[in-house]
Amino acid sequence: MPDSLTPDQAQALLQSLLQKEGSWVEWGQKCQRLQQSGYSAEAIFEATGFQKVQQNLVIVASQVYESLVRGGAGEETLRYYLGPKSDVLYELRILNQEQRASVAQAAQSHRLEAEDAKELARAVQEISRLSQLPAGFTAHPGDALAYQCWRRAKQKRELPERARLIAKGLKFAASPGARQLLEGLLLDFGAAPSAQAPLLPLYRLEQDEEAARLIPVAGTLPLTPEQITQVPSLKPAEPFGVATAPKNCALAPIPGWQAILTAVDPVAFLALAQEVTPTAPQPQEPVLVVIDRGQQQWNPQSYFLVGQDDQAAVQWSGDPLTGPILGQVIVVLRPKRILDENHLLEPWQMDD
Repeated sequence: MPDSLTPDQAQALLQSLLQKEGSWVEWGQKCQRLQQSGYSAEAIFEATGFQKVQQNLVIVASQVYESLVRGGAGEETLRYYLGPKSDVLYELRILNQEQRASVAQAAQSHRLEAEDAKELARAVQEISRLSQLPAGFTAHPGDALAYQCWRRAKQKRELPERARLIAKGLKFAASPGARQLLEGLLLDFGAAPSAQAPLLPLYRLEQDEEAARLIPVAGTLPLTPEQITQVPSLKPAEPFGVATAPKNCALAPIPGWQAILTAVDPVAFLALAQEVTPTAPQPQEPVLVVIDRGQQQWNPQSYFLVGQDDQAAVQWSGDPLTGPILGQVIVVLRPKRILDENHLLEPWQMDD
């Protein structure tokens, strides 16, 4: 966890944001530091005028910009994106560091706006997931988008739309092979598009967050300390995190957040929000609490599950805890919010 800001440091950052000092990259870094130190997006908005969506954009875009710096992007490219082009870099968040550098250069070369940069980034992501590059195309970002245009154009019967896709593909094509394939479609306007074998649904995990971790579930509060300690540990095996669970062991898939991935011996249990904290905004809402049994050293910055009168209870204390510590609370998961469950149950409404 980053060092907490002092009140004076936080006020200095808020004042700097209010006066919009520095570049948008610095704005993102300042917003991120304030949020990591406990300031909510609403509090930052009230003090600076930066709306929540704007905070998220500059934070994410500044992280992409920093990855370009680490990746050795040229000075001209870095100056271009300080232009400002935060909305363009935001669309590159789905790519890894190497892909971001090449796509950023391609987007700069074609002077792309955010929506076109988003399409280019998705094309690069999709072609990278194929088991091998399509014949005639390279891994260059321009060829990735040209491939998508070529593939879609082959399926179009409407000549204007087909011509538009071919022209767009030729605009971005970076290799002779890609241009030749697209130009070949120009000579074949009269032929009906032939059926193509579909691509296999082949994907590659790019980020740890894409893979969930299975966590054993001890049950629902109230629980005894023994019910927590007796839950067997799961040892996921690489490369896909496959784990063998004992018979009758309940499991919960938790997204691969950093706290989950680094947990030594995670165990989960179900509870009502008021059983975790009496100040819960929705006290009767069910929550899934994940603890790390490998972290049993008290510290004042964390909540812990402790044994108390033969019951397991979540506690925080500014002084060392007296009861046996069963584990540190690392995640409290609220259920997914569904705004209109009846709407989801009526398939005919899905086309609205």
